[in-house]
Amino acid sequence: MTQQQPPWPSPYPNANPNPRGKCWLILVLIAVLPLADVGALPFLFTHLKPQINWTQPEMESWVIEEQPRSIQPHLEPVLHPNRTHRVLSSDSTDAEFLQRLVSIRHNQTASSRMLWYDVAGGDGLVYPPFVDKALKLLNLKQVAFEIENSVMSKVTCTACRAGAGMLQHQIQSGKTDAELIRMITDYCTNLNIQSARVCQGVAQLFGSELIYVLKRVNLSPDELCSFVIGDGCADVYNPYHEWEVIFPPVPKPPRLADLPIPMEAAPFFKVLHISDTHYDPHYAEGSNADCNEPLCCRLSSGRPATPNAAAGKWGDYRKCDTPKRTVDHMLSHIAETHKDIDYILWTGDLPPHDVWNQTKEENLAIIKDTVKQMVEMFPGVPIFPALGNHESAPVNSFPPPYVNQVDISISWLYDELDIQWRRWLPQSVTHTVRRGAFYSVLVRPGFRITSLNMNYCNNKNWWLLLNSTDPATELQWFIYELQSAEFSNEKVHVIGHIPPGHSDCLKVWSRNFYKIISRYESTVTAQFYGHTHYDEFEMFYDPHDLNHPNGIAYIGPSVSPYYDLNPGYRIYYVDGDHDATTRLVIDHESWIMNLKEANLYGYPIWYKLYTARAAYNMKALRPSDWNNLLNELTNNQELFELYYKYYWKNSPARPTCDAECKKRLICDCRSGRSHDRKHFCAEVESKIDEESSKSWKSWFYKGLTNSAEERTEVPAATTSDGYGPLDVVIVNVGG
Repeated sequence: MTQQQPPWPSPYPNANPNPRGKCWLILVLIAVLPLADVGALPFLFTHLKPQINWTQPEMESWVIEEQPRSIQPHLEPVLHPNRTHRVLSSDSTDAEFLQRLVSIRHNQTASSRMLWYDVAGGDGLVYPPFVDKALKLLNLKQVAFEIENSVMSKVTCTACRAGAGMLQHQIQSGKTDAELIRMITDYCTNLNIQSARVCQGVAQLFGSELIYVLKRVNLSPDELCSFVIGDGCADVYNPYHEWEVIFPPVPKPPRLADLPIPMEAAPFFKVLHISDTHYDPHYAEGSNADCNEPLCCRLSSGRPATPNAAAGKWGDYRKCDTPKRTVDHMLSHIAETHKDIDYILWTGDLPPHDVWNQTKEENLAIIKDTVKQMVEMFPGVPIFPALGNHESAPVNSFPPPYVNQVDISISWLYDELDIQWRRWLPQSVTHTVRRGAFYSVLVRPGFRITSLNMNYCNNKNWWLLLNSTDPATELQWFIYELQSAEFSNEKVHVIGHIPPGHSDCLKVWSRNFYKIISRYESTVTAQFYGHTHYDEFEMFYDPHDLNHPNGIAYIGPSVSPYYDLNPGYRIYYVDGDHDATTRLVIDHESWIMNLKEANLYGYPIWYKLYTARAAYNMKALRPSDWNNLLNELTNNQELFELYYKYYWKNSPARPTCDAECKKRLICDCRSGRSHDRKHFCAEVESKIDEESSKSWKSWFYKGLTNSAEERTEVPAATTSDGYGPLDVVIVNVGG
């Protein structure tokens, strides 16, 4: 069997990359602010252009067309007698169980969810006037909240610019790396940004690489922070970080008015999706779950101040990751309940959130242990993994292939991933996994799975600022794979970790990816991601016609409860092997474990939270059907509240959702292209604002009318203060 080669030139001929740099580590940048005297203040917001001497990295010679491809079907289908999947109109047992869970009280979380302490109460420190003014100006608590939740605003933008400018000033002044790291540690500790050990760990882990990058870039603070934060900061045009992928000179197939609905009662694949396990080997039941560090529920978190602050047996809604017993129980439950799984999608983030305290050795140990466990629990079941942003140490650090120095190269991780993933993947993927942790496998005749390394779109991966142009040539390789699939009449499922429309994805990378999905909309029939920890989805549209939805990305729930969440996983039913197959997702189920109840009764129960088509009354799960659901979510408040409950995996700790929250969630669903909310969301936000205004006015006038009716029933003679009934109404409303 030979593979037809597409006739187009090699990507980036005679490329001359422009190395540029960025600073993601906003927390480190903020800690640097007090390092300068008043004379350095002009550097805060000017277009600082440090003079540098650095040799540009040469583009390595990597020819996509010469790499091996998977062209033999990798999955041997297993016959499951009498297996069916029916879309039920309702499930009374689920409804009864959910009703019982509603009565469970919220898990009380007394402490704030910020990255650092609240210094407003007084900490015994006396800051210089400049520092005190800077702290008030930058609103560090708000910055912390935005960084943790990946919702950036002008507050974080201001802090980023100030910190980047000051760190660049300190580098220019001749400070050594050791001096900079020591000063960052001292000020992080003295300002109570974090505990002393977290400050020291963050400075040591991130500081050296951050300084390495900043010494080799020629960007102003405005350009740096616009690159990192995107539409949350001023959209500063930077020609050195504007690039376009190259498409082959092959006409796009005519698009259909709509995709056909998959045939009922046809063969299908049952697919398990696990994401964001964040297994914590140091989780300790009864330890402090209310600590003031990024991760709690460890012996190092200290003793709990109250019984309610103690970590639960099966996990905790506060800042705690997944205990081993919970991972073990979930996998045992899945193996017992879903014995007919055909293959597994595993979309990354295995290590815990102790990002200040991680080593390469410990992260590799977690990867090896988890892979071993998956092999033992699901023998003979193919698993298709994708790389998360937490697998590296430090977190989010994924240097492109041209950064090949032994001490900073990422080969320590990719080489081990190739060894571990080869338990499930064919030998043909070795070249691309070791190069960039991406691969493509032919699963069945006419059906392919492509796994992307989404850390090359991660705007917290500061290595991208040295040269953001298609890192590792991943997107150009992706085009090659999709064009080859189109020639071979194959349908493709894409898996990855960070959703391309998420604010953590670099704007220029996401824009190019969006174009690729639009060009190959007849080939890519589904996408699967994780990262957010929520149960949600993202839409893709024709870039020139928002009335034509052409793609859907499923974002699976996290196993980790971090934070305020129930653990969960997904089951998909994918159109299988038959002559009229669409390879679309036919339906999906989300399964969860109620953490509050598990800790209360000492034993977890996993149950099906909902089935997509039954819950949302969808006739199919085509892009057009999901787009119709989005329109209904905008207009139907009751349906939105149902979606919101499932989004939070029915967590009793979920907050209420106001109009701004509703706009953000629906806009997230519409935005398969990151940092472009104005383009996708203006109409939706206007509708929600209009409905919110109507609701408020309706409530106000209804209350006013009811009050007037009640007051008019009171005889005038009963008022002893001289006011008539109407006067009383006016006084009450005004008060």
